[in-house]
Order: sequence, then C-alpha cells, then structure tokens
Amino acid sequence: MGLRRIVAGENTLFCERGPVHYWISEKKEVTKRHIENVTQKKKFCNNISGLELPNVVYNVSNSLIKKGPGIDPESQINKATNIMIACSKINGMIIKPKEEFSFWNTVGKTNKRNGFKAGRVIKGNDLTIGIGGGLCNLANSLHLVILHSPIEVTEVHYHSDALAADPGGVRVPFSAGTSVSYNYIDFRFRNNTNQNIQLLAWVRDEKLFVELRSERGFKRKYEIEEEDHHFTEEDGVYYRVSKIYKVTYDRDTKEVLKRKLIRDNHSQVMFDYELIPKELIR
Repeated sequence: MGLRRIVAGENTLFCERGPVHYWISEKKEVTKRHIENVTQKKKFCNNISGLELPNVVYNVSNSLIKKGPGIDPESQINKATNIMIACSKINGMIIKPKEEFSFWNTVGKTNKRNGFKAGRVIKGNDLTIGIGGGLCNLANSLHLVILHSPIEVTEVHYHSDALAADPGGVRVPFSAGTSVSYNYIDFRFRNNTNQNIQLLAWVRDEKLFVELRSERGFKRKYEIEEEDHHFTEEDGVYYRVSKIYKVTYDRDTKEVLKRKLIRDNHSQVMFDYELIPKELIR
C-alpha cells in the first residue's frame, strides 16, 4: 500500500522522492494512528482464553512456504517465523460484543527486538524485503474467516492478489490480497453480534490455520463468489480483473438475502506472465 500524500507536488508523492522521504512519511502515519487510537478511545479486545468457544463458524488453512523460480527460500522461512510470532499473540483471542479487533494493536511492532525477521513485503507495486514481511498472509486469512460471518469489517486495505500463479491453475477468490503495514495500514473488525466470538490462529507442518468460533451458531450463512475473472493487458502490463461478492443466505431455506460487492478487483500481475492461463487473457 502507498503512503498518504504529505506534500502536493506535480504528480509526485512526497514519499516517492527517495528512501528518506519514504521513512519520514511512514513515521508520520504511524504517529498519526497512535494519536487517533488514543483520542477516539477505541475499545480493543485484549482477552486471550485457553478455552475454545464451542461453535466453529469458519476455518481456512494454507501453505506458508512457496517454492518456484524467483522465490527466495530464506524469505519464505522468515515469513513462517513472522506468522508464528503473530499467531502467538492472536490465538485464543476473545472479542466481546462491541469490542474491536485491531491486527496491529494485537500483534505489536514488527522489529528485530520482537523476534521478527526479513520477509517479502510490497511497497507500491514492487516486491521487496522488509522486517515482518509475510504478515499479509495472516491478515488475509483472518479477513477471509470474518467475511464468512456477520461480523463488521471496519478497516481493510488491499494490495495485488496476483502475487503468484494460482496453484494447479485453480483460482480461489480472496486467497490473497489483504494488506497490512505497521500500524497505519490495519485490518480491523467490530463484534456487532450479541455473543462472544473467538479467533484461533496457529502454524503446524508449514501450514497456517485460522479459525473463527462463537458461542452459538448464526442464523445466516455467508459465501464468497467471484464473477468475470480474467486477465487483461494494459500498456504492456497485465492485470487480474474480477468482481468479488459476499453473499448472505438463509441457512434453513438457502434463499439469497444479500449480495454485496466487496472488491472490484484490478490487480497488477506480479508473477511471470508466461504462467497466466492463455484462455483467461482478454
């Protein structure tokens, strides 16, 4: 994600003028978010329980270690380490009614002192290496389980969801794309139900597992659907294009109650163009 504009220039962001300018811009945004959290008197959740709530709302799992041409094995191992550290802060978190979950309020600062290592991060449209890299993978999994519930997402940011070719050529909507960067690019949701909910997050056998639990089942069911998925070329650059919806069903009658567009996707492809399925290019 790009930083917000500090100084208006002729089609130039202050943060794009060089590394020092980017550092200044980032520090400004971090400080601004700290002030907002205090002045707005946010009621963040902070209660970890070793007891699991009884009802499984939704769960996801995905492989942490990606392999292939151009993928640095060390950054992948470091990503897994970073995610394990973050999971230790999230696993068992109880979110009471009216409380808000903040990824960064829970995980804390991603620096070497807290054990975080250098992994892949996205700055603008570039893949690079940075301390705490890979946590977008965890944020995306958290986002995905929340989308399969009535819980209200209060802050979400996106980067490209075309970071790698679809495994086996099978497209899974929202398998990637949620962006986080300490602490001003956050993922947040508020428990707008009348019962406690709980997040579980853990790593086992190089796989990430995330689960949303509740005290009781919800009356409605939620699914993610994608329409018109394809790739297009614009001035020599390829993009993934689609519309992604959250669909609400009556659990008993299967009737569609609501269909909400949650992402009008236009993501720059950041993997080898030769791996784009030719039949999906328009």
